[in-house]
Amino acid sequence: MNILIIGGGGREHVITSLIAKNPKVSKIYALPGNGGISQLAECVKISAEDIDGIISFVHTHAIDFAIVAPDDPLALGAVDRLEAEGVKCFGPTKKAALIESSKIFAKKLMTKYHIPTAGYKIFSDIDKALSHAALSDCPIVIKADGLAKGKGVTVAENFQQAKDAIISCMKDKSFGASGEKILIEECLSGHEVTVLAFTDGKTIVPMVSSMDHKRAYDGNKGPNTGGMGVIAPNPYYTPEIADECMRTIFLPTINAMNKEGRTFKGCLYFGLMLTNEGPKVIEYNCRFGDPEAEAVLPLMESDLLDVMIAVREEKLSDCPVKFRKGASCCVVCASAGYPGSYLTGYPIDFGDAGKIPGVEIFHAGTKSEDGKFFTSGGRVLAVNAVDDDLESARSKAYEAVSKISFDGMRYRSDIGGC
Repeated sequence: MNILIIGGGGREHVITSLIAKNPKVSKIYALPGNGGISQLAECVKISAEDIDGIISFVHTHAIDFAIVAPDDPLALGAVDRLEAEGVKCFGPTKKAALIESSKIFAKKLMTKYHIPTAGYKIFSDIDKALSHAALSDCPIVIKADGLAKGKGVTVAENFQQAKDAIISCMKDKSFGASGEKILIEECLSGHEVTVLAFTDGKTIVPMVSSMDHKRAYDGNKGPNTGGMGVIAPNPYYTPEIADECMRTIFLPTINAMNKEGRTFKGCLYFGLMLTNEGPKVIEYNCRFGDPEAEAVLPLMESDLLDVMIAVREEKLSDCPVKFRKGASCCVVCASAGYPGSYLTGYPIDFGDAGKIPGVEIFHAGTKSEDGKFFTSGGRVLAVNAVDDDLESARSKAYEAVSKISFDGMRYRSDIGGC
């Protein structure tokens, strides 16, 4: 089989590494890929958002199966276009991807179908948004309606922070059209959990739970990022809570999307808060989380490509999905200045980090030149370790991180400290 993987981050690297293990795979193409992916696939310089370019590519290459991994091409309808060209795909249609590409749609869906979530109000007028924020008890949450590279959410501890976030979205257009409408939500408290789930629109199979660390600095300080590290499983996500989530959130969401004519097939991301009133949905994503995928997928014992094909063919109920016991800890090595402005092009020294048993280094923002790797993004590497328990996995992950270096490299030292 010839496989096409669309995307170029750490999530796509871990997907590529698992797909490459399937004996049916003869060739993998990655658009655009990255330095690490280039060791496993042929990388082609076509942007994941260049849907016309992707379609032109498949016209000249015999692609048997495509995996559309990032949010932007899913929201742009990449799966719809590829399927129309006869290419089988893993990933939701544009109509189904709306569950992530519009937070307003997702909130209205949850309200209509009684799926537990935070209280909220929708605003398209900046003055009304500011007035509401001024009268609200902080903390409150400000969310851009559309996609914003994981940075469109602000937890405002006071009115000034709320005001700054609203102005940034609606006046300064920091997120372009994504911030023309915003939500102002109550701030939920409790333990945060991410659950990724395979679904073919009929069957839903949750993966191992995880705990993301969004803030830039130790102690959950600083601005939100795309994610600075992950542990899996999440220690607060008990079997009892998992059963409750299946009953009150997971199945109702799949059924709601079916009733709305937006059947979801792919990986559905549930961002949850375990509140005193029970689990509630913070957000949905229409794809594997990043860096959650780098921690969760290495625990998978079933063949990833076989599961993806079963999802596309609506045969997930016939395909076993198994995960190993143990734990995973993923630490992100980022460029100085991330999630703000940062410099790139620095050589990366891996030392002997990759020789530590159970450690895998997934490239997020790298490029390869003449056999050497250089930084090319804000999140550069996702260093993951798997072991029998969290403390052992955490120890190995940080041992590996200590052996890696590039100019300006920084990382959180408290991933998995709970």
